[in-house]
Amino acid sequence: MANTDDRFGMFVTESVARRGYRIQAKRELKVEIVMNGIDFSPLNYRNADSVVSTIEPEGMVDFRISLKYSYLDGEYSRVPFKGDVFLVRAILEGDVLTLRINHIDGPGRTECGRIADTIINELRRGS
Repeated sequence: MANTDDRFGMFVTESVARRGYRIQAKRELKVEIVMNGIDFSPLNYRNADSVVSTIEPEGMVDFRISLKYSYLDGEYSRVPFKGDVFLVRAILEGDVLTLRINHIDGPGRTECGRIADTIINELRRGS
């Protein structure tokens, strides 16, 4: 497994090599959670249960979400290009979950709203 259990999606974006040209790109997702109040540790299916058991039922949890991007060139070789990094603060008060999402690095090929949608979809699926 390379990242968060090989979670990825495809999307269309502007080419990094040819201005005005659109390409089909791959977006890989890596999720990390703050542990000990200061360090980020990987969060994936293998450790999710043990990590979730340490989270208080109310309060806040910080995450870092890193997106790696790549595309296939003319010879079908995967070519990586600069990704995006987001900080996510999840605040749980009773039955209300509030997400605060900030883009902290990268070209902004993925919007904060797309990150929120992905989190909500995964929560609904029970992942």
